[in-house]
Amino acid sequence: MRVLVAGGAGFIGSHVCRTLIERGDSVVCLDNFITGRRANVEALLAHPAFELIEADVVEAPRVAADLVLHLASPASPVHYQQFPIETMQANSAGTHRLLAIAGESRARFVFASTSEVYGDPLEHPQRETYWGNVNPIGVRACYDESKRFGEALTVEYRRRHGVNASIVRIFNTYGPRMNINDGRVVPAFIAAALAGKPLPVFGDGMQTRSFCYVDDLVAALLLVAGDPSADGEVFNIGNPHEITMRELAQTIADCAGSHGALEMLPPAPDDPARRKPDISRMTARYGWTPRVGLRDGIARTVAYFADEAAARAAGVAS
Repeated sequence: MRVLVAGGAGFIGSHVCRTLIERGDSVVCLDNFITGRRANVEALLAHPAFELIEADVVEAPRVAADLVLHLASPASPVHYQQFPIETMQANSAGTHRLLAIAGESRARFVFASTSEVYGDPLEHPQRETYWGNVNPIGVRACYDESKRFGEALTVEYRRRHGVNASIVRIFNTYGPRMNINDGRVVPAFIAAALAGKPLPVFGDGMQTRSFCYVDDLVAALLLVAGDPSADGEVFNIGNPHEITMRELAQTIADCAGSHGALEMLPPAPDDPARRKPDISRMTARYGWTPRVGLRDGIARTVAYFADEAAARAAGVAS
């Protein structure tokens, strides 16, 4: 199978590319490196079945493919607030461009949406049938609303042009190859813990999230991608184990050998109070549930960032 992975040099995208190559597929990785990193796919560059195209998804060249995966968008608040127009273009015009490519190739298409389409949810846990509670002009709107538009465009393109398409709504995901400076809570806590600093907690720390290790996420994503009979379906992908930010901070401090002190900061604007996926649709259809527990996944992620910090220190010293 030939797979076009838009955003393939990003955190999740690079893990998708690696998994596809390991299972014997041919991969075309498309990335403009606004937030993706060449280092994320460096080990794949010499592989004969891997091709890297540096281009904006809005101007993606025609690529013959059997499967198109749209993962191209800044995904952390720091990045999408730094690149708000680019984020909205990636999820609107970029989605349109990739849908056209999929249509030309008669390829299956999967749009990677987000739990942010639920906003600050009034339903808990969140099911795929929930329409959300989003601030359309808030500081997160460039991401939240452009993902909602991308979903609507995917559905309408499918209806009008017959593209075989599914939508996955990705909940908080973490693991190796995250950007330590992207502002998301897991790398922010790990960076502070490894530096021996207090962990920065917004608000009272009692807001909740559900964290899915990246390997589990990729496995679920590819189950959906490889299922043409899921045409028109929407799936939540995440880990339903819900914890507070205080509990997450303590887990990370324990894994990093830190004292676990907290730096309490003002609440972040439009920060959802609770977030937890209902994954019963994924489980019923594919038998999928997350396998990597939080402490195990955090330990692996801490080790990755510790190794990166040691490599940077060695580079500076040399």
